[in-house]
Amino acid sequence: MRIISRFLFVSLALVLFAACRSQREKVVYLQDVATFDREVITKPYDVRIEKDDILNILVSSTDPELSAPYNQVLITRAQARAGYAANAGEGYLVDSRGYINYPILGQIYVEGMTRTELEKEIQTRIISSGYIKDPTVTVQLQNFKVSVLGEVNKPGSLDIKGERITLLEALGMAGDLTIYGRRDRVFVIRETNGNREVLQADLRKADLLTSPVYYLHQNDVIYVEPNEKKTQMSEINQNNNVNVWLSVTSTLVSITTLTITIIDKVNK
Repeated sequence: MRIISRFLFVSLALVLFAACRSQREKVVYLQDVATFDREVITKPYDVRIEKDDILNILVSSTDPELSAPYNQVLITRAQARAGYAANAGEGYLVDSRGYINYPILGQIYVEGMTRTELEKEIQTRIISSGYIKDPTVTVQLQNFKVSVLGEVNKPGSLDIKGERITLLEALGMAGDLTIYGRRDRVFVIRETNGNREVLQADLRKADLLTSPVYYLHQNDVIYVEPNEKKTQMSEINQNNNVNVWLSVTSTLVSITTLTITIIDKVNK
């Protein structure tokens, strides 16, 4: 009988270990990263300008008076009430054809360009006009944002100050996935050149690092799918669910201990 009691105890331990291992395989990121070969980044990812982007463009030179006509006028509220243009100083909107309307230079096709390419394009045009010999052009994207929905701790829109962000960084800014989020079913909804596509990422796999969604595009929408348990127990919050599992585990341990005690008494 003592052998039976030990068998029951070992069996329970194995069941609990298997359950823990199974959960670990579902939630741990980049599980096979040890097999991932080093990737040489030959060219850093550059954000491409798209329709409906808003660009902040500043032209400067050794003579501020010469560069002033190429810049938007920054106005006060009092000036706005007096009739100044409402969109002055608010950036250049890329229209539905991919153009911006730039002072003096007129319309410039910018869709598909990187920030650096547009800076060189404007600089070349200004120099060619013969008006300024030494212009410095700075282009920034004003509306670079991504949205994170689903099973994350802080869903919402994220305003990106830089010009590059990865999927993992965006999820980190959203507070990471909840315990209910499926690491193997993270979707990125993306619009490019008038086409909308849905891309899937598996955070558990190292090939995420070479995935087309590793670097995010402006206006990407990230959706983390809930797991089956969350779907079935949508009315139970995370803390209560943990308590349920702890209660079940405690009950199983108590039953096993009681069974072992009874069996030992019978043996005596």
